[in-house]
Amino acid sequence: MTRTPTQGPESELHPDTLAVGFGYDPEGAYGAVKPPIVLSSAFAYPSAQAAKDVHRAYFDGPAPERDAPFIYARLDHPNLKLLQARLAVLDGAEDAAAFASGMAAISATMLAHLKPGQSMLHTTPLYGGTHGLLYGPISGLGIKPVPIVDGLSEASVAKAAETALEHGPIALIHVESPANPTAGIADIAMIARFADALTKRQEIRPVISVDNTFLGSLLQKPLEHGADLCITSLTKYAGGHSDLLGGALTGSLERVGPVRMLRTLLGTHMDPFTSWLLLRSLETFPLRNARANANAVAIAAFLRDHPKVEGVTYLGFLAEGSPARAVYERQCGGAGSTFSFRIKGGEREAFAMLDRLKVFRMAVSLGGTESLICHSATTTHYLVPPDIRREVGVDDSSLRISVGIEHPDDLIADLDQALKAF
Repeated sequence: MTRTPTQGPESELHPDTLAVGFGYDPEGAYGAVKPPIVLSSAFAYPSAQAAKDVHRAYFDGPAPERDAPFIYARLDHPNLKLLQARLAVLDGAEDAAAFASGMAAISATMLAHLKPGQSMLHTTPLYGGTHGLLYGPISGLGIKPVPIVDGLSEASVAKAAETALEHGPIALIHVESPANPTAGIADIAMIARFADALTKRQEIRPVISVDNTFLGSLLQKPLEHGADLCITSLTKYAGGHSDLLGGALTGSLERVGPVRMLRTLLGTHMDPFTSWLLLRSLETFPLRNARANANAVAIAAFLRDHPKVEGVTYLGFLAEGSPARAVYERQCGGAGSTFSFRIKGGEREAFAMLDRLKVFRMAVSLGGTESLICHSATTTHYLVPPDIRREVGVDDSSLRISVGIEHPDDLIADLDQALKAF
């Protein structure tokens, strides 16, 4: 059903085309134009020797766990293999692994590339779930996470590194850019150069992982800027319909391989039906993305000019000539459709506005066809201590908005009437 990804002419097609058909061979599926769902949990061997050979290929082959024939659906299955091939080519990666959720992908990445006694750096702010993971279970393993205050400043990265090195070697630097929910930008290329230089002081080069959820593969390709691993919540823009959970990790065989094996042991793979749903959703990803991004331009402009709004973190509004603007123009292909804005007031005013909305739906996700909004401090970042929330700009006046594909006039009218609540 699948063809092994190559670097040939097919992989040089536009993303819009690759999202529709890359890696699928109808001849291996009775000529079906679209890939069928393969629900089998186990796969038969033609002989005892073949069974041995398959397991040897899976665990000891030149590309372990990726190029072996199918054994058991927790290890791999046809729909997962096809999805991973498509995700890899969209990110410009050698390999990909899909997970049951974005947090499953992040957790497996941390556990595979960090050991007790080591340290790690991370940009700020972080998604609430990631913050809870690093300062809960990961810290509990004797691994020290250290925040980078400014992901645009090499001096800030160096200062965080000095603190981390007091605990142990820095094994991983996790970058969330744009950040959730502030859309703050970090300079991936600068951080990668810093990691290279750090090898002069320690025996290992830190792995650079980038959470690319806020923009996705169509608007930002972290691997092209020096990242080793790109992590994405497929629940968001790739899935795009708020009806599934999924996560992806892309990168080199060397870096993805250990995480894939840990996925096998933890059982956090993606099931066949969700894999198939994502394959279908990817086909309209460019269309949905373009419409939501266009809507976001209009809505961000409306909010910026509204008298009851104090600020908007939309990436398109970054000041000309600023360091953030320079990195944005070099690193990103667009501003996306998720950002935050601050109203004049606090939690009371924010709640009054939220309760008056009619078209926007109050929910914590993003990247779906429907427009969503939430009060970050009391929802997505509830696990983050209040003092840290305030430091990174997530206060009681902040609202995160994910713009969908509805008519922009309806969305603006809804926000306008809701802002009259206070």
